[in-house]
Amino acid sequence: MIKYTAIVMALVASVGAEGAMRTYAADAQSSTWQMVENSRLQCQLSHPVPFYGDAVFRSVASKNKDVRFNLDMVVRPNNYDVAALESVPPSWRPGHQGKVLASMELLRQFDGELNNDTAWLMLTELEKGNQPTFYYQDWRNEQDRIAVALSAINFPSAYWTFLQCRDALLPYSFEDIAFTVMNYKKNSSDLTKSSKQRLQQIGEYLKHDKEIESITIAAYSDSYGGRWNNLELSKRRAEAIAEYIKELGVDEGKLVTTGFGEKRHIASNETVIGRGKNRRVVIQIAKP
Repeated sequence: MIKYTAIVMALVASVGAEGAMRTYAADAQSSTWQMVENSRLQCQLSHPVPFYGDAVFRSVASKNKDVRFNLDMVVRPNNYDVAALESVPPSWRPGHQGKVLASMELLRQFDGELNNDTAWLMLTELEKGNQPTFYYQDWRNEQDRIAVALSAINFPSAYWTFLQCRDALLPYSFEDIAFTVMNYKKNSSDLTKSSKQRLQQIGEYLKHDKEIESITIAAYSDSYGGRWNNLELSKRRAEAIAEYIKELGVDEGKLVTTGFGEKRHIASNETVIGRGKNRRVVIQIAKP
C-alpha cells in the first residue's frame, strides 16, 4: 500500500514542475453505464470515457463467476509503465480523502486489465459514489500526466442489472463442456444418471452459445452382444445424442456422428467396471 501511495503522490506532485495533468472523464451529462452483454454466458458493463476509450467490467459463465476489469484504450501504450489506481471522492464531498486501491501494469500495445479482487474494489467504490481514477505518465508527451476517471453518475441501476446478470450465469464454461465423456447402461441407448445430468448441462450451454462451429459425437460399446449388434448400437447411441442437440436449435450441418462399436476400448472387458467404461460416448465441441 505504501508503494502504491508513493506512485500517486509522485504523479500528482510532479505536475506543477513538469507539465499538466490531462484528465479524461465523463461529466454529469455524458456519464453513462450500459449493459452491452447480458446473457447466461457473459455479463458486460461498459462506461465510455470521452476521448479516451471504455471502462469495462466483465464476468463470464464459470464456477467462480469472477469479475475482471478492462481499460479499453483507443491509443494503447507504446512502452511499459505502471498506473496508480486511486478512489477519488466527488467534488460535492469536500473534506473526504481519497485512497489508493492498487496499481495496473501498462503493457506495450495492450489494454489495461485488472483481476477479480481489484475489480470488486472498484465496483464497491463506485457504489459508494466515488470515482476510481488511474494516474500514469503520458507515453506520447513526457511533460504531461494522465488521469482517467470512472464517473459514479448513473451507475447504481446499471450495476444492479450487472449483479443480476452475474447471478444468472451458468456455473460452468465452454472449456468445461468442450470435451465430455458419458457412459451408457448395459445393452441400452440410455445414459447413466450422472451422464444424463451432464448432457443436460451441455444442452443448456448450447442454447445460449451461437458461435459453436462443430460438434463431433463418437459412440462406443463393450465387447458383449456380438460385433455387428454393437456397431449398430453405437450408431444409434450417437444419433440419439445428435437428435437431442438438434432439438435445441443447433444446425444439423454442424453435427458429425460416428459409431465405433467394439473398437478402441479404454478398459478391460473382463470386469463390470471395465465394460461400463467402454460403453461410452465422446462429445467434442469446437468454436472458431
